[in-house]
This record gives sequence, structure tokens and C-alpha cells, in this order.
Amino acid sequence: MTDALKRLSEEGVAIWLDDLSRKRITSGNLAELIDQQHVVGVTTNPSIFQKAISSGDGYEQQLADLAARKVTVDEAIRMITTADVRDAADILRPVFDATQGQDGRVSIEVDPRLAHNTGATIAEAKQLAWLVDRPNTLIKIPATKAGLPAITEVIGRGISVNVTLIFSLERYREVMDAYLAGLEKAKAAGLDLSKIHSVASFFVSRVDTEIDKRLDALGTPEAKAARGKAALANARLAYQAYEEVFSSDRWAALDKAQANKQRPLWASTGVKDPAYKDTLYVDDLVAPNTVNTMPEATLQATEDHGDITGNTIAGTYEQSRAELDAVEKLGISYDDVVQLLEDEGVEKFAASWNDLLKSTEAELKRLAPSEG
Repeated sequence: MTDALKRLSEEGVAIWLDDLSRKRITSGNLAELIDQQHVVGVTTNPSIFQKAISSGDGYEQQLADLAARKVTVDEAIRMITTADVRDAADILRPVFDATQGQDGRVSIEVDPRLAHNTGATIAEAKQLAWLVDRPNTLIKIPATKAGLPAITEVIGRGISVNVTLIFSLERYREVMDAYLAGLEKAKAAGLDLSKIHSVASFFVSRVDTEIDKRLDALGTPEAKAARGKAALANARLAYQAYEEVFSSDRWAALDKAQANKQRPLWASTGVKDPAYKDTLYVDDLVAPNTVNTMPEATLQATEDHGDITGNTIAGTYEQSRAELDAVEKLGISYDDVVQLLEDEGVEKFAASWNDLLKSTEAELKRLAPSEG
């Protein structure tokens, strides 16, 4: 065993777990990961909840109570998921207090079916913040075109946000702009900016999966040489954009008002291609003031054989730009790839949510008390 997770934390990378279930909460596993493996946050998404609730482990009593009350399936899912997030937030509260609110956070996502509806996303974010009712919650809003004004409005109301499903550098800049606009709105309303936090979830492995597939279809030596480089290059250039925005004059005015920087969060860090080292998207994305949210398998792999050698982003920008340019020169459109990944990301989460609706509805029917 190495102490790679400790070194990662010392380099300024907050380790968050990309998973949550009631069993993880009630068994003491989450508390153990916080205590022993430097985990300081939790992220959830519709796919994670679909897997957890469909397993049935620990949810039977609450489902039976909900069935007895004859609640709708949508309300049942909200009650179940917010209960898990609330309990996880309570377990992480000491971390939240110790880090002055930077970590110790639990994320919960707005209904993914609302991803292209600004007004409904804002309303849902407000409702989720009210339902969970914990200061260490982050409301996840997807970085769709409709999501951008929702981010500004929700931040402007003092609700902390995890912006999710970011794939493109252009969209990431729009996300940071939406965050700053929200802070400016909150400042004008007299809110305490020091209490508002945000992370921007930049997805990593899916970029390699899609670009590698297109490179493999080309089959040339040049295409083969370009495999496995685009995702890291994309993420590193995102960090360059972060450094630029959060050293600007616009940011300086907010910084004086005690605002917090929106940290880049590396999401989708589980390696999909077995040809790559399973800690690739951890070892090679180390930089200060970032978050890496890992599936448990990636967390354990990093603990076991992660190779943390200090900052692996500084000094890479020129090479990263060249690597993305090399992919373009082979005829693979960056803009096409990132738009496809955003569309697929929204669709996958909506599909998981629909699966969750169906399985929960079946459970409510099964557990419904007989009339009479």
C-alpha cells in the first residue's frame, strides 16, 4: 500500500467519492473512507441513484411507508434521494466545518429531464436546496445552453452549485462566466459571497473513449500515436482557462468581496480502456485547488499504486494544444465530439432516471397495502 491519497491531498487535490447508497451510509463505510482514505466529498448522479435504489438494499422500509401514503413515484424518488444526501451531508459536516465550507460537500442533481428548460431547472434547484436543508450541499446543474442562465440565477440566490457535464473548453469558459455573473448578482443583493461555493465538473475519460474510437476507425500510424492523449490535453487546457479567468480584473473585484473560486472538478475519472493505467486520470491531473471525484475502484487503485509526483498540469499547455490540434488534423472534429458527448450525457442520465422511475413504481405497487 502507498500513501498516494495523502500525497494527492497535500498537492491540493480534494478527493471526492463518485458514489452513494444507503448501505454505504448505514454500514459506516462512508465514515471509514473519510477517516482512512482522505475522502472529503461525495458526488451523485441519476445513474448512481438508479443503481443504489434498484439494489433495494436499505430502502424497503421507506418505500413501504411511501407506498402506504400513496405518494407519486416522482415524490418517492425525491424523498429517497434527498434522505441519502442529507445523511451523507451530516457525516461529512466535520470536514465542511474544518475546511470553512470548501469540502465536506455532497452533490445532488436536478431532474435530468429538465436539462433544456431553464425555468424548471431553477425551480428544481431551489426545491432541492430546501428539501435537503444542509449548508454542505451542492446542487448539480448540467452545463447545457439552458443550464447556463440557471447557474447564474441559482448562484445569485446564494445556492452553491456543482456544474456538471462539461466537455468543451468553450462551454467551460461560459460556465465560469455564468458563475461570476451569479456572484455579481448575489453581491448586488447583499448576500455573503464567502458562503457561496461552486465546482465545475469537467468530464475526462469519455473524451478519450469517443476520440479513440474515431482514431481506431482511421487505423493509420498517426491515428494510433494520438490515442489516449486528447482527454488529458482537454482537461489541462481547462485548467489553463481556470487560471486565466480567476486572475482577471473581473475576478479581483469579487475576490475583494470574499468570493470563492469555482474549482475545476475532474469527473469521469474511471479508465474505460484496459490498455491504459487505471489511475491515469488521477496521476496526470494533479494541480492545486482542484477536485477529483473517483468511483471506488479508482480510489482503491490510487491508494494501492497511484503515482503522485507533484503538479502534472503546470508546463503542459503548449503540448496539450498540439495534441488536440493533431486530432483535428486527422479529420476528427473536436466541436463535433464534445457536442455529441454533452448530448449523450444528458440522454444517459435521463435514461437512468426513467429506469429509476420504472423500478421505483414497481416497488411502490408491490408494497402498497391492500384495500379494506
